[in-house]
Amino acid sequence: MFDIDRWIEIWVTITRNKTRSLLTCFGVFWGILMLVILLGAGRGMKNGFLGNFEGFATNSIFFYADRTSEPYKGFNKGRWWSMRNRDIESILRNVDGIEYFSPIIWGARGEKNIVFGQITGTFDVKGVMPGFFRIERQDVYYGRLLNDIDTQEKRKVCLIGTKVNEALFHNEDPCGKYIRVNGLYYQVVGVIKAKSPNINIGGRSEESVFLPFTTLQQSQNQGDRIHFMSVCVRRDFDVKTVIDEITTILKTQNEIAPTDPQAVGVINLATQFATFEMLFTGIDILVWLVGMGTLLAGIIGVSNIMMVTVRERTKEIGVRRALGAKPFNIISQVMSESLLLTALAGLMGLSLGVFILDFVSRMLEAQPAEGEGILLTNPEVSIQTAVVATAVLLFSGLLAGLIPAWRAMQIKAIDAIREE
Repeated sequence: MFDIDRWIEIWVTITRNKTRSLLTCFGVFWGILMLVILLGAGRGMKNGFLGNFEGFATNSIFFYADRTSEPYKGFNKGRWWSMRNRDIESILRNVDGIEYFSPIIWGARGEKNIVFGQITGTFDVKGVMPGFFRIERQDVYYGRLLNDIDTQEKRKVCLIGTKVNEALFHNEDPCGKYIRVNGLYYQVVGVIKAKSPNINIGGRSEESVFLPFTTLQQSQNQGDRIHFMSVCVRRDFDVKTVIDEITTILKTQNEIAPTDPQAVGVINLATQFATFEMLFTGIDILVWLVGMGTLLAGIIGVSNIMMVTVRERTKEIGVRRALGAKPFNIISQVMSESLLLTALAGLMGLSLGVFILDFVSRMLEAQPAEGEGILLTNPEVSIQTAVVATAVLLFSGLLAGLIPAWRAMQIKAIDAIREE
């Protein structure tokens, strides 16, 4: 049970030589402090990186038509080809694992191609299906997004980005008003801006005008051609399998050699993000190795000091043994001193590290979020990490006292009493 006299004795022993105890504690304090700060910085880097792509479906793949590199069925290599509407139907009918899907076409971007009254501007024009807004997610400032009915009925409606709204309507609600896009009038049904600031499909949303895919195909005389195809794969499906199935359909329906490695261009975002996840996992492992190495150095210092303490208290230990002290009493005394030293220093380092990370996080939050590529966001350590660090700390404290305790048990009572 808890013995208050015993812990008072341990505290008196530790404070008898304050300078030595403080220097011993500093190694453990510094080790756990560095571990916490490095872990927090690693988490902050990960949060900053992933925050730049927040709202974008990371399990996405994109397809586009490229020149063929092999002759096939009478066609020479180097042939240009285009994806068609029939490819959409075949892919949706035959490929499992597709969560969201949207073909994309681009309208002409001429000088001052967007007009409202006497106000003009030059902006991107995109034709998309509703699935696009589940892959590149948007914040809706006014109105609504495009829907399936807009696509099926080829409605002459459009979404505009926030920069377009600022240029044409001075950030007022434009819903219900008509703008001229490449010479034709469309009714504005919403104002949007992409959630992800640093990744987009074919131009920034805030600087674009979005039309229903079928409407733009018809109004701009695009025929049934598709410029780009975006696919979001379900989490429980293998991305590579979906890529192979879609690629096979595109090659089969467009007279392309099955072995042609170039004709169907693929951008695999899912693989790239998996690589980034592995990178940050490696950083976490490296941080733990560096932090644990620093902590180990402090623990070795505690163990060495406890060896010195045992040496200085040889006679005291001998008297205790002669008076009938059990081996457990001697071992627990030494290990308790080691545990107390380590726990005090480590918990102080852990607390200071959390305080520093919280201070840095508040400073970062107080600054305006301007620019791109934020390097550090919300540096922190999770409660699970703090629990693991505390458990490692306490185990290290016991380990540091194990060898000195074993050394104390080797001392014979009669030899210890004779020790000068």
